[in-house]
Amino acid sequence: MKESPDERERQIAQLEAYVSEGKRAKMAEVLARRTGHLRVILEDVYQPHNASAVMRSCDCFGVQHLHVTENHNAYRVNPDVAMGSQKWITLHRHRDPPGRATEACFAELRSAGFRIVATALRPESVPLGELDLTQPIALCFGTERDGLSEAALKAADAWVHLPMYGFTQSFNVSVCAALCLHDMRQRLDTLPLDIALCPNEQREIYLAWLKKSVHAADAILAELARRNRPE
Repeated sequence: MKESPDERERQIAQLEAYVSEGKRAKMAEVLARRTGHLRVILEDVYQPHNASAVMRSCDCFGVQHLHVTENHNAYRVNPDVAMGSQKWITLHRHRDPPGRATEACFAELRSAGFRIVATALRPESVPLGELDLTQPIALCFGTERDGLSEAALKAADAWVHLPMYGFTQSFNVSVCAALCLHDMRQRLDTLPLDIALCPNEQREIYLAWLKKSVHAADAILAELARRNRPE
């Protein structure tokens, strides 16, 4: 259950006492650049190296939300590759209904106003640079060997590809994600759009970051709750 705004602010004030001023300033700086306008979906990506590299790219390019669908493969993080990014990214794991997690993920994001864009080299796909970014976008990547499932491709609202000039017609999924996010983030920063997280979500994420940054945060907050509990 989410905390009320008042309780959230009490918890933030309590935990901030255990975090240096420099680290709090860095959190504020990063949060101000975070975007909710662009999200990433990984469908059944199973190699921890790739899964973690995509998460790391999301953090580097200020994409707060990463969705993973686990129809057949479990999503695992390799800490050596993620380099701590798992502390800062909001990870959404979609497992139900079994075998149809991608469909449920798409429906959830579409109902929140996102356009589902599949990365795929197919006749109807457009070069990434031509993609309209004015509507919130959830960019979807598939497995290392087969790419996106046919169900995901059919359910997408649009399809994009990265222009390639060699014999090989595909990138490693983590490389593809990094290239796409770099291009899209640069373009988004030039558009007259408000792509920042709303203030309420920024505070929720800030509290989550504090909880992950403070040793024994749960015990500290439990003591705070005990002191504030009516007799």
